[in-house]
This record gives sequence, C-alpha cells and structure tokens, in this order.
Amino acid sequence: MSIPPEEIRFTAIRASGPGGQNVNKVSTAVQLHFDVLRSKALPVDVKERLVKIAGKRVNEQGVLIIEARAYRTQEQNRADALRRLQELVEKARHVPKVRKKSQPSGGGRAREKRYISEKKRLRRLDLSEWEE
Repeated sequence: MSIPPEEIRFTAIRASGPGGQNVNKVSTAVQLHFDVLRSKALPVDVKERLVKIAGKRVNEQGVLIIEARAYRTQEQNRADALRRLQELVEKARHVPKVRKKSQPSGGGRAREKRYISEKKRLRRLDLSEWEE
C-alpha cells in the first residue's frame, strides 16, 4: 500500500540535545505530518486502526505527527520518519484475529455447577422418609 507524496508534509525543526554548534545552527530534525482522516490512500478500517495504534501522535484534527531526530542529517531523519510511518501503516493493515472462546464464562461455569449439584442432591436418599 503506498501513500502519495502529496499527502505527506515535512517540517524541518531544530534538534535538541548534544551536538554543539551543529544543533544550534542547522535544522536537522524532521516532523512528518500525515492527515490520516482525510487520506484517500487508506481504507476506513485501516485509518481507524492507525489512529488507535498511533495514540498520542495523532492530534485532534486527525493529523499523525512523527518526529525523527536520531541522525545528524535532515535526509537521514526524513528517511527514518518515512520508515516509521510505513511500519505504522503496515501494522494497521493487519486485521487482528477475533478471539475464539476456549473456556466457558464465569456465569456459565456457575450455572453448570448448580445443575450438577442439584442432580447429585436428588440422588441422595432421604432417610426421614424410611423411618415411618
């Protein structure tokens, strides 16, 4: 599944942390903006799962923001942000399997226990009936 480049916007920002003059001078960190809700490339179910998986990285307007600042060059950070977006979309494309119940519910077990208990109680002899 490919996302058209028109739907992705990049913003160069100043990185934080160590790096001396290079960090203060050059905007090497990259913010990737992808409007999940308005995207025409993704089906609705994938969009819903992507928003759920991305969590806080999606703002109120439905825009996914990925920050990449691990590398010293803007190109490497841009590639890193794209790779991370691709991983998120791949994860969202995967439809989770519906869980098949392997054990009865708590209520079902309780009903079964009451039924068996009643069945055994009816098998017992009531000696008071025989004393007459």
